[in-house]
Amino acid sequence: MKTLLPILLAAALASAAPSALADDGDAALMGQRLQALEADPATSGFAALERLQARQAIDAYLGANSRQRDALRRVAGWRVETAEIAARTEVRRREIDRLERTRAELLVEASRREADRARAEAERMRVQAQIQAEEAARLREAANAELSARQEAESVLEGVASDQAARLRAARAREAELARQEAELLRQAEQDVD
Repeated sequence: MKTLLPILLAAALASAAPSALADDGDAALMGQRLQALEADPATSGFAALERLQARQAIDAYLGANSRQRDALRRVAGWRVETAEIAARTEVRRREIDRLERTRAELLVEASRREADRARAEAERMRVQAQIQAEEAARLREAANAELSARQEAESVLEGVASDQAARLRAARAREAELARQEAELLRQAEQDVD
């Protein structure tokens, strides 16, 4: 209701002074500027108080005597300019607010995407670490199996070698026994021949 009252007052003042505006070129120009401000959908809802003050200043200018007219024309011009600046400022302020909300939304979205990327990277690294751990375990098992096989082979080789060595010792011992027996037989044969 508070914003509606100045708009209604401005409309009443605008409709009350159209003939006087037509008589003065400066006043007509200022009135056109205010009407353009009110007709523009982007600015029509803003600066109602400043527009009302501008209309009142134009009316005061139109009703002034010749000595005050020049000063009141400047005041009316300033009031119209103030209304235009106030309306545009509010439009820009709203646009800034909208852009800041959009920026905040974009920052939240960028942050969410970055968190998603970080989670995906962490998951990738976790999977890679798991694969590496599994590969290391497999390699350890293979190394342990190879070590066991080598130890078993060495054990077999040692067994074979000790077996061979025992056979060799036994063969040498038998050879030595046979050589002793042969020498004994040869001595006995020589004694028998004598």
